[in-house]
Amino acid sequence: MADGQDDDRIVEGYWDIAALTAELGAARSQWRQAQQHHAEYGAEGFPSRDNLTRIMQSLCGALFPLRLGPSFVRLHNEDAYVAETLQTVLSRLYGQIRLELIYALKDEPAEAVDREAARIIAAFAQSLPTLRVLLDTDVDAAFLGDPAARSVDEVLICYPSMLAIIHHRLAHRLHRLGAPLVARIMSEIAHGKTGIDIHPGATIGQSFFIDHGTGVVIGETAIVGDRVRLYQGVTLGARSFPADGKGALEKALPRHPIIEDDVVVYAGATILGRIIVGSRSVIGGNVWLTDSVPADSHVRQAKAHYEVTSRVEVSAPHRVHAMLESTDGVGENI
Repeated sequence: MADGQDDDRIVEGYWDIAALTAELGAARSQWRQAQQHHAEYGAEGFPSRDNLTRIMQSLCGALFPLRLGPSFVRLHNEDAYVAETLQTVLSRLYGQIRLELIYALKDEPAEAVDREAARIIAAFAQSLPTLRVLLDTDVDAAFLGDPAARSVDEVLICYPSMLAIIHHRLAHRLHRLGAPLVARIMSEIAHGKTGIDIHPGATIGQSFFIDHGTGVVIGETAIVGDRVRLYQGVTLGARSFPADGKGALEKALPRHPIIEDDVVVYAGATILGRIIVGSRSVIGGNVWLTDSVPADSHVRQAKAHYEVTSRVEVSAPHRVHAMLESTDGVGENI
């Protein structure tokens, strides 16, 4: 008997599949009974992260066919590729939106769900050329703002922030049109790939650049102006979370910062609450900011006290002695 078959026979006795299945079923039933407003989820299917991952890859290719599309795309066939891709991917996206709306409009007839899904996908499709132009400003901002960038093609292909921004632009449009769950899944796909967490509800102006990017968090109600640059580890977050009379958090209240035009926020800065960072301000690294600042401000940490010691003297005194005892001033044994 093959080794793999021997292993299967040996380990079978360590669990009872029938019992595990029954217990997991009971746990699911208990959860669904406690969450009655979600009890119907799954009856008709639910938007799929795997399907939306493939949809987003195709949409990226349709927006930037020569750089993010498949290798066979060239100038002579890019229009044909875009046309074929959009025909397929928009149909698939319509299906995912419809699955969300089945639950969002559960008291409406199927015809109303179909009409709403059709409205959303039509408006989304018509916005794609405008979104492409907006994304071009983001690519330019990265190229102009990063001395390490050698070309706009390098920015588009290599920079994780561009993937996150592309996903956000598309997801934000769907969020505004009425498909917030599909939009959130799109954003979380980029979050998982890049470490950049942008809620699809956040409003972001043109020429947006995130340098490096890992650990950036932008909350749902944040408003970011034009030509804003963020560095890694920046948080645009909420300071507090109001609750209703039953203790449940109130949703969608404006609770995240407003960052006006031409602001730079350096690495590790945390900006919390519904405050305003005025235009052309610079927020230094690791600053913790919970109050509004006027335009043209420069906010930085107080200078830290530090002491410089000789690493050689601390870690290897014998090397110092060897250098001092050398006749020519250069320690031969160092």
